[in-house]
Amino acid sequence: MKLSQLGWSDFFAHSFAAYRTQGYTVGRVALEHRQAYTLYTEQGELSATISGKLRHEAIAAEDFPAVGDWVVIRIHESECRATIHAILPRRSKFSRKTVGGKTQEQIVAANIDTVFLVAGLDHDFNLRRIERYLILAWESGATPVILLNKADLCDAVEERVLEVEKVAIAVPIVVLSAAHNQGLAALQPYLKPGQTSALLGSSGVGKSTLTNQLIGTAQQAIQPVRQGDDRGRHTTTHRELLLLPSGGCIIDTPGMREIQIWAEGRGLEETFTDIEALAEQCRFRDCQHQQEPGCAVQQALEAGTLDEQRFASFQKLQKELNYLIRKQDQRTNLAEKEKWKQITKSLRKMNNH
Repeated sequence: MKLSQLGWSDFFAHSFAAYRTQGYTVGRVALEHRQAYTLYTEQGELSATISGKLRHEAIAAEDFPAVGDWVVIRIHESECRATIHAILPRRSKFSRKTVGGKTQEQIVAANIDTVFLVAGLDHDFNLRRIERYLILAWESGATPVILLNKADLCDAVEERVLEVEKVAIAVPIVVLSAAHNQGLAALQPYLKPGQTSALLGSSGVGKSTLTNQLIGTAQQAIQPVRQGDDRGRHTTTHRELLLLPSGGCIIDTPGMREIQIWAEGRGLEETFTDIEALAEQCRFRDCQHQQEPGCAVQQALEAGTLDEQRFASFQKLQKELNYLIRKQDQRTNLAEKEKWKQITKSLRKMNNH
């Protein structure tokens, strides 16, 4: 395998330079299962585990390799396996908050160029869910592209596209039917050699069907959606980086029932540029867009130029984001205290010896 086909670039080569002189090589994480990894390397596909040092130094889940990561490895040729010693800096990462009460980051895919946000044009179509995905996509550092799949099951495709255009401002929208291999040619500019894309969306929107069509073989298992609500079953159970005949890479991911936001604010601003632009016209800089005089947002709502449901979604997501940021700050402070506690403990041990 050529590293350039896998997405290797000067960005990663610069970070790897110091390791190269020590005799290490590199691989890209294709699959992760309970901290056992499958890597793509110049020597082919290899199984890998992380070194004891890397495991010991990892403080949180994001300190472990994720699918799409470039990792520093030492290959054990006699055993056809490798040990991962470090993770190269990520150029982009699509993250969400872990499901449950803990405030932790879960990296869904790393080092991606394009995030394909897949939505079904069936009964599971949901604008508010698209807004949530867009926040995470903009935050990732990759370029979002919305794929409206199952066009063959929708009698109002043009209406749906117009609705999406209003919430996904300036984001490319591609209408297709993966099951019938229609509209896929529009994706080719994003699938060139060295480019990495990731498919994200709820269960049942057709991500695995689309992956199979792009690869040309039935590599990913597919299941029919439930009757009645078009909700899908979890067909893909793990994230996996796959090589495409076009020379690019694609990461297929399990459907997300819960889209927990993990962001710092940029994603919200990019997703709601219309509301942000209105807010700048308000008389008061700290306007809460409620009863304040000279509120451009309230004026737009009264005039009908701003959709009430979209504004309600913005307020809800802003509140969620502010809460998350407070929790992240608390977690950072606790991690810092724990780090210094460990350093102090190590110094005491050294002094005692």
